Amino acid sequence: MKPVSSLQDFLSSIFERGVAIARPREERSFLDLCESLLSERGEVSGHLIASAILTRYEALDAAGRRDFFKMLNESFDIDPGAIAGIAQEYAQDRSVHNYARLLGIAEPRRQELLRRLNRVSGATARLVKMREELLPLLAAEPQLERTDRDFQHLFASWFNRGFLELRPIDWDAPARLLEKIIDYEAVHAINDWDDLRRRMQPADRRCFAFFHPAMPSDPLIFVEVALTGEIPGSIQDVLAENREPIAESEANTAVFYSISNCQSGLRGVSFGNFLIKQVASDLAESLPQLRNFVTLSPVPGLMRWIAGHPAIEDDSELGDALRIAAAYAAGAPPPGENEGGMAAEDVMQMLAAAYLLEAKRDDGQPVDPVARFHLGNGASLEAIHFGADTSAKGLRESASVMVNYRYDLKKVEENHESYAHQRRVTASRAVRSLLPKPSRNVLRRGVTNNG
Repeated sequence: MKPVSSLQDFLSSIFERGVAIARPREERSFLDLCESLLSERGEVSGHLIASAILTRYEALDAAGRRDFFKMLNESFDIDPGAIAGIAQEYAQDRSVHNYARLLGIAEPRRQELLRRLNRVSGATARLVKMREELLPLLAAEPQLERTDRDFQHLFASWFNRGFLELRPIDWDAPARLLEKIIDYEAVHAINDWDDLRRRMQPADRRCFAFFHPAMPSDPLIFVEVALTGEIPGSIQDVLAENREPIAESEANTAVFYSISNCQSGLRGVSFGNFLIKQVASDLAESLPQLRNFVTLSPVPGLMRWIAGHPAIEDDSELGDALRIAAAYAAGAPPPGENEGGMAAEDVMQMLAAAYLLEAKRDDGQPVDPVARFHLGNGASLEAIHFGADTSAKGLRESASVMVNYRYDLKKVEENHESYAHQRRVTASRAVRSLLPKPSRNVLRRGVTNNG
């Protein structure tokens, strides 16, 4: 009978711990629970405490969550004085013991707290959601960025490329997953199930996503691909309802026309650079006739940059053409030539070239975020198209301009190194020929820090 009694005592102990953890909020504070989790050595007890913290956090209102993050920020921060003391000891005696002490105290306690919370089954997705709810608070509570840095640090390790799984998604995927693709699409909205089927079912369409073992049914990021017989210059052509699909054997070009991050709580953790290059490599292996790997990308900051560039209005010819392009962006019929002046298409292509190649931030990178992404991945700027996106968003942000970035698998590493170390933008001769002539140096003044 003794073994039974021992088992009963063990179960009773677990029950009593669970009851203690589940006491009303006024009996055990968040601070008390978090301190208990950090001091707890038992696996079962730690699991119960972590579950209680996560469950109680998720029941909080907005004010309660803000207070929770403030508690993490202040009560589980590093101790600068202690670090300075141990650092001095380590400087005098670089023993393994002192090194371990320095490492232990130099890390904020909240990082270990988050690790212990992550031991609960399903906690990874809950912690990603927790950070998603932290991010909007940073503008009004900038001190919370210290806690956000700890989330980023841990997520960069937990969502390392080595843990990610690339999977194709097609029309036969589970409905729940397809619904998430509709919800997460961030570039070209998927209007309904018929629209989704046109992007998933034909033989000349592909979709790939990265998944993480801790979130196996929720994509982290996905890319939509069109297989075509030429490099496209219009998203309307790629997504046309009445287009005729082609056999995959007839395709010579893979077009990455939409890439969407699915988890806002993973902002700052980069997946897209791995995704496009891996998908391009896989497609090149399975479809060896493909010669071109390009994007059809938006230029989201173009019209904002133009609006903040008064030198453009000072040039009468450019100003006239730009007003026609602006009218087009507002929904007017496609513009033609100015009387005795440049066509709006020529003006917009010239301004887009100046924007993408010469408008820079303080760190030397392009103002445009999409350009930074693709050029940083080792792509080159291949072509600029006017009238390429006539959606309300495309007209508002870029007066319909879109661009092709080319991923030449033999040159992406060289381009990446050149961009990373020299901020060199690799562009085709056709794009560079669009730049303003020396007589329009007015466009080249004041382009830095505008955007």
